[in-house]
Amino acid sequence: MTAIIRKPDTLDKLKILSADAQYDLACACGSTKDEHRHRGADGKWIYPVTLANGGRASIFKILLSNVCSNDCKYCPLRQDMNIRRCTLQTEETVRLFLDYYNRKKVFGIFISSGVIGTPDNTAERINAIARVLRYRHRFKGYIHLKVIPGSSTAAIEEAVSLASSVSLNIETPGADNLAKLSNKKDYLADIIEPMKRISQMTARGNRYERVHQTTQFIVGAAEEDDRQIIRYMGGLYDRLHLNRIYFSAYQQGLGAADLPAEQTLQNPKEILTREHRLYQVDFLMRKYGFKDSEILFDEKGRLSLDKDPKEIWADNHPERFPIDINRADKFQLLRVPGLGLVSVNRILKQRQFAKIRRIQDIAKPNKRLNKATQYLKF
Repeated sequence: MTAIIRKPDTLDKLKILSADAQYDLACACGSTKDEHRHRGADGKWIYPVTLANGGRASIFKILLSNVCSNDCKYCPLRQDMNIRRCTLQTEETVRLFLDYYNRKKVFGIFISSGVIGTPDNTAERINAIARVLRYRHRFKGYIHLKVIPGSSTAAIEEAVSLASSVSLNIETPGADNLAKLSNKKDYLADIIEPMKRISQMTARGNRYERVHQTTQFIVGAAEEDDRQIIRYMGGLYDRLHLNRIYFSAYQQGLGAADLPAEQTLQNPKEILTREHRLYQVDFLMRKYGFKDSEILFDEKGRLSLDKDPKEIWADNHPERFPIDINRADKFQLLRVPGLGLVSVNRILKQRQFAKIRRIQDIAKPNKRLNKATQYLKF
């Protein structure tokens, strides 16, 4: 009896690719609960996004293909793994997204993929979806395109011309760490130089200045420490002017047998807490005016798992506190543990009308505000 193996249809592909999307944890553990992704009943991943006006909406994230010619040891989709492979075609992907978009389930699309043969072949498939949406369907909404490491300048420029946002994953802090995870990728040529080109294309005053650039670190796979990651974050923000950095905790047990972190990685709860601390540091650097040099670590270069990084900084600078809640400027107030952007803006507004004499003048006391009173004087 001859077995007939049919090619997977669109629904089959979605089931396979949705299952494989679980390995991409970007945004799974953001700095607030509103940044956590969720999986729809049909298996597709929906990611919440904060809009410029402060509102929230959802983005449709699609893995175009789980075929991959790379050898990244942390990735269960790498070339030597025995899994069922499939690839969505351009028209299939466009149709899937527009169905969601027209039903007002999402406001935009994020297109990622494994490496199908070569970086430029994959880039062409990703860019083709954006071209069809932009030119045939006149879609003017949000498109995020993943830039494949090693892509040509022409492929990168086309992606930037079509997208609202692009990302090329830096993966690790430094070439030495990447060498532990991949024998194929050249850190400088395939990752750093393309990121620099994107930064030049999207710099203020240039043609594509409206396009945002983001990146992502894989946390814990290369035995890197937090100090290394945060020093690189400082350079990415200060020199390359990235808009956002994300972190994806390596899931132990999914990597190759010779992955160093298999023997040394923290337990799952600790690695997710570590990821969360990195998101907190990212927020301090982007929103609160902290520099990477101000972040404090233990003797092994790690962030504390017990206290948030702002509280660690404050406790190590007793000369700065307490500060006068009625006289301190915005950035002084933002350095107070327990005070966030909302609380600080409320303080600044309240001071215009009356002197603040107690924490209750700001809002009903809670755990965070009670913590803040230790660092304030009224």
